[in-house]
Amino acid sequence: MMRGNMRSFGADSVLSVTLILVLSAARAFAQPQRGLVPGFFIFGDSLVDNGNNNRLITLSRANYRPYGIDFPQGSTGRFTNGRTYVDALAQLFGFPYYIPPYARTRGPALLRGVNYASGAAGIRDETGNNLGDHTSMNQQVANFGMTVEEMRRFFRGDNNSLTSYLSKCIFYSGMGSNDYLNNYFMSDFYSTNHDYTPNAFASVLLQDYTRQLTQLYALGARKVIVTAIGQIGCIPYELARYNGNNSRCNEKINSAISLFNSGLLKLVQNFNNGGLPGAKFVYLDSYKSSNDLSLNGTSSGFEVVDKGCCGVGKNNGQITCLPLQQTCQDRSKYLYWDAFHPTETANILLAKLTYSSQTYTYPMSIQQLTTL
Repeated sequence: MMRGNMRSFGADSVLSVTLILVLSAARAFAQPQRGLVPGFFIFGDSLVDNGNNNRLITLSRANYRPYGIDFPQGSTGRFTNGRTYVDALAQLFGFPYYIPPYARTRGPALLRGVNYASGAAGIRDETGNNLGDHTSMNQQVANFGMTVEEMRRFFRGDNNSLTSYLSKCIFYSGMGSNDYLNNYFMSDFYSTNHDYTPNAFASVLLQDYTRQLTQLYALGARKVIVTAIGQIGCIPYELARYNGNNSRCNEKINSAISLFNSGLLKLVQNFNNGGLPGAKFVYLDSYKSSNDLSLNGTSSGFEVVDKGCCGVGKNNGQITCLPLQQTCQDRSKYLYWDAFHPTETANILLAKLTYSSQTYTYPMSIQQLTTL
C-alpha cells in the first residue's frame, strides 16, 4: 500500500508540496515578531557594514582578526571589535538575531530585514573608488528594489499587503562620511574639491540624497532614520594628519560637513511636513553625539577619546588596524576602535541614548518612531 502511494506521488504533487512549504515559511517570516517592528532595512557605509564587502576586491574590508574580537561569530566583516550601532539598535527593537548582510540573504528571510551597507560607500558613485570596489547608495537602493520584487512573491502579488507590511518596518540610512573622507578632501584622487565650494558640494550631495531617499519612499519606506555625518574632523585618522595650532581637530572638515548636516535636517523637516505624505523621518544628530562623547567621554567611562584601540602611528590613526595586530588592553575604555570607527561600547551607548531619548534625535526618539 505504501509503495503504491509513493508511485502515485508524482512530479505535480512534489511541486505542490514544495510551494506550500515555501509559502508557509514566508508567512512565518512575515508574521510580526514579538519585538516592536517586523523588519529592519539598513543602508550605509563601514560604520554599519556587516559583511557585504567580504568578497569584493577592496581595501575596505574587515573580515580578519582582530576585527570582531568581541563578536560572538568572530570576524564577520564588521568594522569594529563587536556590535555595530545597528546591531545594538536591532536588539533594542526586539530582534533575537542580527540583521544579515544582503550579500548572503535571499528568500523568505528578506522579510525580516536586510543590511545593504558597504564600506567606503557614499552618496556619489565615485566616492570610495580610491579603496576599490564597493556598493554605492544608488546601488544599495537598487538592491532594495530587487528585494521588494522578491518579497512581492511571498505576498502572492498582493501589493496592498506588502505596502502595509513595509510601512511598519524601520529603515536606517547613514551616508555622507565617505563623500568627504574619500572624495572631497582627497584632492590627489578626486577633483570635487576644485569643482565645488563647500556650500556647493553639500548642495549637490543633498540633491542626490533627496532623490535616493525619495526612491526608498516610492519602494515602500515610511519610517526612516537618517543620520548626520559625525565629527570626522576629530577621528584618529584626521588627528594623525592634522597639525593645527588653534584646535585639536580639523575644523575645516567639520565646517564642511556641518553644511551638509544642516541641509539634511531641513530635508527631514520638509519630508515630514508633507514632502513625502505618510512618511515619518527621524534625524539622528551623530555630529552632536560624537562631539559630546569626545568632550565628556570620562562621564561615560571612556578614558581614551583621541586614539584608536587598534592601529599604527600617531593616535593609532595613520594606518588602520592590521591583520592579527595586538589591540589595546581594555577595549571598553576606548571611544574609537580603529582610525575611523567607534568601539562596540560606544556603539551600544549611542544606540541606547538615541532609542529612548530625544537628546540626539529629531523630532522624536527612535522608540517613538516604532510606535507610530
